Formats: sequence, structure tokens, C-alpha cells
Amino acid sequence: MHFHFNFTAVEVLWALTFAALLVLLVVLLGRDRAKSFPWFTASIVLMGLRLLTQKLLYDRLSPIPYNAILISLIDLGVLVGLMVLVELARKAFGAVSRRNRLVGTLILLAAGALVLRFWGMWPEWKTLTADSSLTVLRVMQLGAQKGTLLVDLLTVGVGLLVVALGRRYGAGWRSHTQQLIIGLSTASIAQLTVQGILQAVFAHAAPKTQGDVNRILGLRDKIYDANNVVYLVVIAWWIACLWIDEPGADATEAAVEIPAGEAEGEPVELMPEEHGGGI
Repeated sequence: MHFHFNFTAVEVLWALTFAALLVLLVVLLGRDRAKSFPWFTASIVLMGLRLLTQKLLYDRLSPIPYNAILISLIDLGVLVGLMVLVELARKAFGAVSRRNRLVGTLILLAAGALVLRFWGMWPEWKTLTADSSLTVLRVMQLGAQKGTLLVDLLTVGVGLLVVALGRRYGAGWRSHTQQLIIGLSTASIAQLTVQGILQAVFAHAAPKTQGDVNRILGLRDKIYDANNVVYLVVIAWWIACLWIDEPGADATEAAVEIPAGEAEGEPVELMPEEHGGGI
């Protein structure tokens, strides 16, 4: 008996990624990690909503409304992504003085802005300000593209700092803070690599036949699929790391639950309600 599955690689990756995001949300909520990382949790919810929107609305809406909804979600994702970085940086470097944190932030922003300025093409100003119903959509699209790139650049920078200095300030290898930023940095590096490869391919591509065009588009799709596989692996990494408690978490909880008198071997006086009486 032969089984035939009419699923493409894109559909399989979409299903696996969406399912993995749901499992990650269950871990965040079930293991009480969402309280510690609310912005990261919000980013996962937003990513799941974005995937669901692409799946349900593609080919069901005309291009302009569909792109407006999708670009709006990406722009919102940029803002949430920045808040995730602030959240993780505060947890990793909370013991650092405010002055040093401000200096580090300015250096990262300056480096990111410099790379952003020379990475890729920028549209002409008259194109963005043209009197057209698509002007707002063009500006939103530019914000989505450049904003996503900036978040990726900053994520890599923050990731390098946390890996290099996090242990000194209490965010070591087995801390959830460093594990989350490692995953984010890996996904951002993969995304930046994909953008760099595609820019190089399309800059030097000179297709002469439809076959050449098909080969270029096929290569693009394979690169996108590889990037999606990396993100899927990152989600699996987060699920495994967040399921496991940080070192010292059990001891801290036990110290809170055991009364001080019992911890020292002394009898603990119970309130009347604890004896079951009091009336």
C-alpha cells in the first residue's frame, strides 16, 4: 500500500511551527514563566497570530487589505521585539549602573543605525510622499522592513553582550534569560544571513529565460525553508529550556515554603485557625 501526502514543504513547516508555538505558550503559562517574561510571551502570541493570519487570509482577501493587515502585524512585532530586548537586557544587566546601561544602549543603537543605513536600498523620498492611497501602506512597509532589520541587529548585539558578560551579573548559561536571548540571536543571525544571501543573488542575477527565473525563485524558496527550519529548532530549544527550572529555583521555593522555626529545628506555634478551632 502506498500513501500519498499532498502537503508541500511550506505547509508542513507552517503546521510544525504553529504547533510548536502553541506548545511553547503552554510551557510559558503552565510553568509560570509568562510572569517573568511578559513581553517575550506577547511576542510568541503575536507570531502565532501572524502565522494564522497568513494561513487564513491568503487568497481570501484582495492584495491591498491583506498586505495592510500583515504589515500592521509586522510593525507591531517590531515594537514588541524592542520591548523583549529591553526586558531581557534589564534581567541580564540589572546590577549594572544606570550610566553604563545608557552608554551601552547608545552604542548598540548607533551601531545598528549605521548598519541599517547602508544595508539594502532605501526608496526615494518622493515615492513615500506621493499623493496616493498607497502612501501610508508604503511607509508602513518601509517601517516593517527596516524595523525588523534593526531588531535583528540589536538582538545579535544584546545576545553577544549577555553571553560574554551575563554570568558576571547573574545571567549565566543555565539562566532562562541567557537561553532566551541565545535563541533570539540564533533566529536573528539566520534571518540576516538569508537577507544577505538573497540580496547577493538578486544583485548578480541576470535571467534570460523563464527557466532561469524559475531556478532563482526555487533557490529563494529553499533559503526561506531553511530559515523556517532554524526558527523551528529555536522554538524547540525554548520549550526544553523553559520547562526546566533555573539552578537554585527549587531551593528558593523550599526556603519560602518552610517556616523559619522549622528550618532551625524549633517548634512553630500555630494560630487557632490552624488547629481547626477558634470559635
